[in-house]
Amino acid sequence: MLRIRILRRVTLLAESLVHTMDPFVFRITDTFGPRWYGMSYALGFVVAWLILRWLARTGRTPLRPELVGDFITWCIVGVVVGGRLGHVLLYERDILWTFSSSFPFWEVLAIHRGGMSSHGGITGVIIACAVFARRNGIAPAAMVDTAAFITPAGLMFGRLANWVNGELWGKLLPPAMQASPPWWSVKYPREAVDLAGSAASREQAEHLVTMAYAGDPRAIAEVAALVPARYPNNFIQAFTDGPMLMLVLVVVWWKPRRAGTLSGAFLVGYGMLRFCSEQYREPDSAILFGVPPLGDVTSPILVSMLMVVIGAAVIALCPRGGQLIGGVRPRPA
Repeated sequence: MLRIRILRRVTLLAESLVHTMDPFVFRITDTFGPRWYGMSYALGFVVAWLILRWLARTGRTPLRPELVGDFITWCIVGVVVGGRLGHVLLYERDILWTFSSSFPFWEVLAIHRGGMSSHGGITGVIIACAVFARRNGIAPAAMVDTAAFITPAGLMFGRLANWVNGELWGKLLPPAMQASPPWWSVKYPREAVDLAGSAASREQAEHLVTMAYAGDPRAIAEVAALVPARYPNNFIQAFTDGPMLMLVLVVVWWKPRRAGTLSGAFLVGYGMLRFCSEQYREPDSAILFGVPPLGDVTSPILVSMLMVVIGAAVIALCPRGGQLIGGVRPRPA
């Protein structure tokens, strides 16, 4: 009987991916140490720097090679400041007035625990590009195009970091799929605490979740049997925001385009891909309004729709005789 129960639990684990990731790469103390969330951003910036250096060295951007480091620094500031402010303003406005007696004292500054908006980060980078371009005598549209081309890798790593942190859950799978969830579905042990009824049940669930995150295979199997399966939102958005968006930009920039064209294509492509992927994400803010053809509209969906409109307008308004930049097609020797 025990063998049958163990085999059943192993089968269950094979059907869904159970989240048991530790947000720390390693711990110096119980609450301090390098986190995968920060490492993912660092990796995204390294990949962006490598692509940017190639663009500058091969003359595919008006940015001079000696300015690559400075430009990446400006982009980092734009991503961090814009991403954090975007998250606060869109999803957690109450933390504007949340202070504590421990570092970093103001909750807005607690970015090490997560909470970054990709829409806000993109806005921050656009502003940083405009300021940097004017300070260095470069057309702002050309710099925004350059930044757009190096962005998808960072977006992808950011979504994978969301998975490590156990945030931005996907929506529940349909009831018909819950009995035998597919291999690509995911389960979050912490949901067992939310589903527990009494205080005693919550205490038991919390102990079970703690054991699961400690790596106990039996606890993982037991908690997986308690929680429903969800769409793998983090992996869906990592794929759409990363490889799929990059493919769109490569196709658009296969040959040189007027400055501003790639920026518009980025906004349209990212907005449309986010609109589609948000259909599988559990809303983390109140639904703003409902539109029968589109379903429930949340803040990310609304912002994505606005990005598509703005991107289309940018493409339409690009000057016909404007500067040609880019072109990733191999050049003849």
